[in-house]
Amino acid sequence: MKNLGNMLKQAQQMQARMQEMQAKLEATVVEGQSGAGMVKVSLSGKGDLKRVAIDPSLMSADEREVLEDLLVAAHADAKQKVEAQMAEEMQKATAGLNLPGGLPGGLKLPF
Repeated sequence: MKNLGNMLKQAQQMQARMQEMQAKLEATVVEGQSGAGMVKVSLSGKGDLKRVAIDPSLMSADEREVLEDLLVAAHADAKQKVEAQMAEEMQKATAGLNLPGGLPGGLKLPF
């Protein structure tokens, strides 16, 4: 029973850390860019689009296709940064928890 009590305590610690991590991610804004900074996209830590900035030189009809490609690339850059930050925060949230299994922090689902 002592082992079960320790596991429950660790699970509660992890839950508290996860809540802290989620609050931190909600407050985080990450910027991705493409075209040497000509297109910038800002995403929240949860992946919500917050802002798009486009260099005026790309606002001509001739540059439409380039602009579309740069927007996609800037979004992909920002998304990768959000995912990296989320992984880092997840690692911090589960650090020191000695839970058995293969999920973050060792937590393993029963199915």
